[in-house]
Amino acid sequence: MKIQKFTYNMFGVNTYVIWNEASKEAAIIDPGMISRDDSSELENFIQSNSLKPKFLINTHLHIDHTFGNEAVMATYSLPVHASCDDEFLGATRSRQAELFGIGMSSLPPVTVDHNLKNGDRLKLGNETIEIIAVPGHSPGSIAIYSPDGGFVITGDALFQGSIGRTDLPGGNHSQLIKSITERLLSLPSDTVVYPGHGPSTSIGYEKRMNPFL
Repeated sequence: MKIQKFTYNMFGVNTYVIWNEASKEAAIIDPGMISRDDSSELENFIQSNSLKPKFLINTHLHIDHTFGNEAVMATYSLPVHASCDDEFLGATRSRQAELFGIGMSSLPPVTVDHNLKNGDRLKLGNETIEIIAVPGHSPGSIAIYSPDGGFVITGDALFQGSIGRTDLPGGNHSQLIKSITERLLSLPSDTVVYPGHGPSTSIGYEKRMNPFL
């Protein structure tokens, strides 16, 4: 499994494209594009690598991780894969924009077309990605694990040396710590962690060094 990171919008959200080399089937994860130039960069990468987008996946439905949903849906005719536990956030994107002082109060709601639950599996070519529920930052936060690729995309649950904030609607600090310790730190120590913001890290490093854990 291959992976490419892009960073978009005023929140510095990491958008990921992952794909199976043989089939070129791909998933677009947390599209954060906020401008036409952003969308063009992503589209040009997909086209130049002859990728075939199969899934649009949101690790959670906070506004910064969904800015580019409409562009991806329109360009590739993809439904939204995410947890229905976050639909209340998808329904309030305009309100989220107001809370953060962003002049985008006309954003349409995000509707979850395919509910992703802990233990679900999706196929890209002959490779499997596994869904890990990691509630706490939001009720429906998920991580995307590629055993073949040796990496996990953690959204805003786990960062290099930090964890997700839990002071937003639906956040729960003790639940987040439980999610991380039981469902992420149990992965192989050499698993590369690709978070929703900031640089990559590894499960082993976070086990040893993360002061929040």
